[in-house]
Amino acid sequence: MPMFFTGTTLAIGGMVLLYTIQFDMLYPSNWPSGSRKFITRPSKYGIPYSEITISTQDKVRLKAFVCKRPVDQEARERPTILMFHGNGGNMGHQLPIAERFYKDFKCNVVMLSYRGYGRSEGTPTEKGLRIDAQAALDYIKNHKVFKDTKLIIYGQSLGGAVAIDLVSRCEEQVDALIIENTFLSVPKLVPDLVPQLRYLTFLCLQFWPSNESIKNIKKTPILFLSGKKDEIIPQQHMKSLYELAQPAGGKEWKEFSNGMHNDTTLQPGYFQNIGWFIRKNVNLNE
Repeated sequence: MPMFFTGTTLAIGGMVLLYTIQFDMLYPSNWPSGSRKFITRPSKYGIPYSEITISTQDKVRLKAFVCKRPVDQEARERPTILMFHGNGGNMGHQLPIAERFYKDFKCNVVMLSYRGYGRSEGTPTEKGLRIDAQAALDYIKNHKVFKDTKLIIYGQSLGGAVAIDLVSRCEEQVDALIIENTFLSVPKLVPDLVPQLRYLTFLCLQFWPSNESIKNIKKTPILFLSGKKDEIIPQQHMKSLYELAQPAGGKEWKEFSNGMHNDTTLQPGYFQNIGWFIRKNVNLNE
């Protein structure tokens, strides 16, 4: 009986732990410290921009940066990139990547902080982030310039799950998808992050089932960028997503042998592969 009691106590403790920490684990919006207050501006990278507020269908006000090419005619002829960041930080942390999209590939760039991140209102949840992604897409499709441009969705880590979900629902409005170091689903990721909780994944309230959503992408070309040494999301998640994806527009796999979860963007060839993919799939002329 004592052993049973101990095992039961541990099981209950694990259940409570998974139930309570999953939101903090998935949406650590205060990490790094100061991320809710301090947002780097595109001007630091020499990018012209406007900061806007996007109101979602459930009345949450999101902060976003809009980086349009200087002349409207040029902006209409260039692709637009909608960027979704990872589970920590805010949109400002993606500016080194946005700089390459804007300066090297001469794209328009739209980036936002999800609800509960940066200076956006609200509390992050799976349902809420889906609404946020839709609001950003709707903004682009109603913009007087961006509405006629080719649209590429780019997502890292959690942002990859947000991107896959959005494209799976709205791919008629999207021309290409780029995802980096993302996961199959939350229940499939939990055993990798907290092995002791591998039998309690039925308690997950957040799912992000990219393993199912990616099957609904029927035509949009996808670029998979994978760090082989990802220490947070095992590379097998990306490999499995690649195998599950069967878009008519094709799929590309680019692996970076020394890439870890947060430094794959720094690996040789990262942006060259993105440039090649964009030129191939949205008829980008230099």
